[in-house]
Amino acid sequence: MQNNRAKVTGVVLAGGQARRMGNRDKGLIQYLGRPLIHCAIDALSPVVGKIIINANRNQDIYSRLGHRVISDLTDTYDGPLAGILSSLKRIDTPYLLSIPCDCPLIESKLLTQMVDDFLRNQADACVAFDGKRIHPVFLILKTELAESLEIYLASGQRKIDTWLFQHKLEKFDFSEFPEMFENVNTPEDLACLESRIKAKLSEDGNKGE
Repeated sequence: MQNNRAKVTGVVLAGGQARRMGNRDKGLIQYLGRPLIHCAIDALSPVVGKIIINANRNQDIYSRLGHRVISDLTDTYDGPLAGILSSLKRIDTPYLLSIPCDCPLIESKLLTQMVDDFLRNQADACVAFDGKRIHPVFLILKTELAESLEIYLASGQRKIDTWLFQHKLEKFDFSEFPEMFENVNTPEDLACLESRIKAKLSEDGNKGE
């Protein structure tokens, strides 16, 4: 994987409006005492050569994390594809790996497996699959797809899976790790996940005594 890392830039998608979270900047919401964005950065760091953050507000705060911060090319909040396009047009590696900022249970080793599989099979893109459906924001793709994506968005379309299926697409099976895709969309989601993880950490700690 060490040789592959230099070929891949990772992007954390944190550019949404987060309406169900009261329009708060989701990447900066506290989870177990740290902003959610840190979980994503920690997951990406061992997997990619460079990390960028796609954010459409609070760029000054994100920039303090030590990674390049980029905004969408438009100011209309056009969804994750807009963040992916902005990233594709600004990186100098042949591949981009995207993950969302609101799935704190992402594990580096699983992302590494996905990247390695993609590079072996040489599809245009590879998405995560939980055994029932794809999770297209967990995505690695060729940077050369930028022109195709730009044309797709310019046509007014926004559905990420519709665009992906226009290309040679591979699915990577994460059906044994469905918890990886648990995301925080509402304050209730956040409270529930934190409570569950704290209970597990406490249980694990008691077992070690």
